[in-house]
Amino acid sequence: MSQVSQIAEIVKQPKLLDQVRAAIRTKHYSYRTGKSYLYWIRRFILHHNKRHPKEMGEKEINEFITYLAVKENVAASTQNQALCAIIFLYKNIIKKEIGDLKFTWAKKPKRLPVVLTKAEVKKLFEQLCGVSHLMACLIYGSGLRLRECLQLRIQDIDFGYKQITVHDAKGAKDRATILPEFLLNSLKNHILKVKKLHQRDLDIGYGSVALPYALGKKYPKAAYSFNWQWVFPAPNISRDPQSGIKRRHHQGEWMIQRAIRQAKLKAGITKHIGCHTLRHSFATHLLEDGYDIRTIQEL
Repeated sequence: MSQVSQIAEIVKQPKLLDQVRAAIRTKHYSYRTGKSYLYWIRRFILHHNKRHPKEMGEKEINEFITYLAVKENVAASTQNQALCAIIFLYKNIIKKEIGDLKFTWAKKPKRLPVVLTKAEVKKLFEQLCGVSHLMACLIYGSGLRLRECLQLRIQDIDFGYKQITVHDAKGAKDRATILPEFLLNSLKNHILKVKKLHQRDLDIGYGSVALPYALGKKYPKAAYSFNWQWVFPAPNISRDPQSGIKRRHHQGEWMIQRAIRQAKLKAGITKHIGCHTLRHSFATHLLEDGYDIRTIQEL
């Protein structure tokens, strides 16, 4: 192949990070995972003075991961995430064997989860109000992860059976969990407000929502259906970073996280807690109330 042909072939190929982005979407990785992978791949390339990954291998990977651990003192989970990103690059994009890596995966320290007593949960909730209070109660009362709560859609709530369906949770699994009796009226009233907000969005030419996988192409009108809307929509319409479409996303993590931090201080709770603490407390309190461990695992 002539030099001109080689240059033409290179020009035809998408940029490296665009190839990574496409591969991540093809494998249905979450937006957050994709963002993290792209960040670490950039860091890896910049660390080696912008050398192309094709020119590097296990030596450079070892050096970079060691640098993160020794010089930047990153957590074990962060070190492993960086390694996952680089292995994804070589396995799916570069198509190059990277040899035997001279290190083992960093071991995460085993720590006991922080759990609130029932009295502390009550004190915490007394300092919350509005949507923050409802979200915190739902995380605690249904044992949801924060992302699972934020990504709930209207059709995931079944008031008749008093249950919530969590789709595409950790490990790409679906599960059903309980919808607490004490939240029924509050959640129904909240959904009525969401319905009015959705109607206002439709009236001004918006009202669509991001749909999973290719459902938007298969059912073009589904994105405007109320059943597909987020249970906890964001206060403002913004541009979708993946599609570029202006629409209303779900609430951001920072809102409830900040509310929990402030409520903790006001309640005088000294334990180091976050949203996930409510999920641990949910499991512990069910165990204390006599539920069997297998049922709690499934919930």
